[in-house]
Amino acid sequence: MAPAQRCPLCRQTFFCGRGHVYSRKHQRQLKEALERLLPQVEAARKAIRAAQVERYVPEHERCCWCLCCGCEVREHLSHGNLTVLYGGLLEHLASPEHKKATNKFWWENKAEIQMKEKFLVTPQDYVRFKKSMVKGLDSYEEKEDEVIKEMAAQIREVEQSRQEVVRSVLEPQAVPDPEEGSSAPRSWKGMNSQVASSSQQPSNLDLPPAPELDWMEIGPSLTFIGHQDIPGVGNIHSGATPPWMIQDEYIGGNQEIGPSYEEFLKEKEKQKLKKLPPDRVGANFDHSSRTSAGWLPSFGRVWNNGRRWQSRHQFKTEAAAMKKQSHTEKS
Repeated sequence: MAPAQRCPLCRQTFFCGRGHVYSRKHQRQLKEALERLLPQVEAARKAIRAAQVERYVPEHERCCWCLCCGCEVREHLSHGNLTVLYGGLLEHLASPEHKKATNKFWWENKAEIQMKEKFLVTPQDYVRFKKSMVKGLDSYEEKEDEVIKEMAAQIREVEQSRQEVVRSVLEPQAVPDPEEGSSAPRSWKGMNSQVASSSQQPSNLDLPPAPELDWMEIGPSLTFIGHQDIPGVGNIHSGATPPWMIQDEYIGGNQEIGPSYEEFLKEKEKQKLKKLPPDRVGANFDHSSRTSAGWLPSFGRVWNNGRRWQSRHQFKTEAAAMKKQSHTEKS
């Protein structure tokens, strides 16, 4: 029996020796794994002729899994604030270690020989990629210079407009020419004199008198509700003292507001007693009853009202009554 071997593509252990790599399942798994890696390799091969340089973003740290070497490889090549797209993957595909691992992978898994060249990059192609990368860097710098020039032109325009606005505000107003403006005051003076002379002369025209306007007249659109002044009480419009300036008159000088501290403590004790069971022993005990200084407790019976000595006397009275009743029954 052949020794056990582990297939990383099928993820299972087999005991059929080298015959497993020719099985239909293994070839299907191999084809699917190569098809997953092929789009990234094709995109990297397109970048050989025209390398693209972009500004660095965190997404450029993405990695891909190299099926032949069994390790992760960075897709893009970043340096500072610049990133060359697919630079890291092309560098890995052109390395001699990847070429050696690819030959071993193809031999062990019996993959199609026609697909092998798609996963390898020759040194000549990698040199061509370096030249296109230099051109891409130059074009990127030119674009950045154009963007900087456009931004500088916009800043100059904004600054120039701001200076014009400030200059127009700070410039003094132009003084009018006295020769040009002398005619206007004279004409105004002449008109004023004519108006004054005409007002002094008696008018021969009989003009109708101007109607007197009655503002208190009730019209169709207004309703007069009368004066709202309270007799004997003034307001701020009549010169009286405003209500917020009048001092309050207290009935008592030292009148306390709210309950006293002793009443508060009593109410607090009542609230505590309400939480206790109402049928407990001593719930109806009268705390206001007075006792002598020589009082001693007696544990003769359980009480509910009064003091313990009262329950003792009550017990003696009941015992005497029971004796009398027994004597009368015997007689």
